Amino acid sequence: MFEWMYWTTPVAVFFVCIVLMLAGMTVWELKSPTVMRKGFLPLKTTRGDRLFIGLLTAAYINLAFVGLAGRMAEWWALESEPSIWISFVISMAVLALIMRKG
Repeated sequence: MFEWMYWTTPVAVFFVCIVLMLAGMTVWELKSPTVMRKGFLPLKTTRGDRLFIGLLTAAYINLAFVGLAGRMAEWWALESEPSIWISFVISMAVLALIMRKG
């Protein structure tokens, strides 16, 4: 079923985290309905809005990292490309920031 995609451990962990976040947000929303609030984002958002914006941001961070990994190895004279785990940690930190303060 998933033969079309190259599943590495970081990719699988990334998607498992997304599924767990969606399930957790569903339970959280059922237990405690959200209210609109204004954070550092330029609009009033709900938890679901911030999750969506955060997931998009995380995806773009990971795509940019994958696209630039070869160049980073050249720029910094690394023996191999930097680990994809770096982009995973950065993207999850940005997602947490958007969820908390956005």
